[in-house]
Amino acid sequence: MTADPFEAMVDPMVARRQLVQSTATATLKRRLLASRIQVGLCWAFLAIAIVPLLGVLIYVIIKGLPAWNADFFTQVTVPEGIEGGGVWNAIVGTLVIGGIATAVSVPLGLGAGLFLSGSGGRFAYGTRFTADVMTGVPSITIGIFGYIAIVRNDGEQYSGIAGAFAIGLIMLPVIIRASETAFRNVDPDLREAGLALGAREATLDRRITLPTALPGVITGVLLAIARGIGETAPLLLTIFGNQYLQWNPTKPMDALPLVIYNDSSQPSAELVQVAWGAALLLMVFVFTLNIGSRLTAAFLARERT
Repeated sequence: MTADPFEAMVDPMVARRQLVQSTATATLKRRLLASRIQVGLCWAFLAIAIVPLLGVLIYVIIKGLPAWNADFFTQVTVPEGIEGGGVWNAIVGTLVIGGIATAVSVPLGLGAGLFLSGSGGRFAYGTRFTADVMTGVPSITIGIFGYIAIVRNDGEQYSGIAGAFAIGLIMLPVIIRASETAFRNVDPDLREAGLALGAREATLDRRITLPTALPGVITGVLLAIARGIGETAPLLLTIFGNQYLQWNPTKPMDALPLVIYNDSSQPSAELVQVAWGAALLLMVFVFTLNIGSRLTAAFLARERT
């Protein structure tokens, strides 16, 4: 009886699949061992990165927590040799300067990010390149620019406005790049559906693009604020410092980074203690903004789905 010629034929796809399965089975133990080694190395490098960070955090908490009392949060800075005092003037200055910088840089950054997300060409490329370069510019350079552009041209008048200008320049490129990424991640089908219904570009941006990209936008804005309020070098050259309570941003003001810089180098143990307390307070601000940005983004993403 003659064998069926079709039974003698072997499907090349089946043969290749069998070869792959046999090879995978033969190397399974070796691949599992390599995977465990790689995962172990990742955990080891994570520990190397986290342990110094935890050490710094614990040290700042231990050194700064004794300075926290009612006077620390309600009294202004006192000169060396006088007991008591706090950083209320620096807290106010930080909030005022950060608020002005945020109020100016957020609309500009969101507008630029929205433009870059839907535009090409040389101008868009140049704007994107400029934002990338500004992200890596040292903060002391931004401070020098703020001094020349605002303080020096205003008759050597240090002010919170000058500090907000410098901080805003640091925040702006972060907001631009983060918002551009968030806007680009919006499903283009949503915009196309809106265009098919006759909606204008401005309406699409306001009703579709911005609400959909809101989690990423909020994350970028909060991270930019966290970076801006922690900068010291720009404030050294723009706000001068003020041991009295000052709400007027056109006058010299104080800020938490400036208190940390000035008091940490003083011979007085009381002022050094105040510097540690201010460092802990600033660290709490930054950590709150960082963690809050992620929690807010996760909450908005869950609500959207």
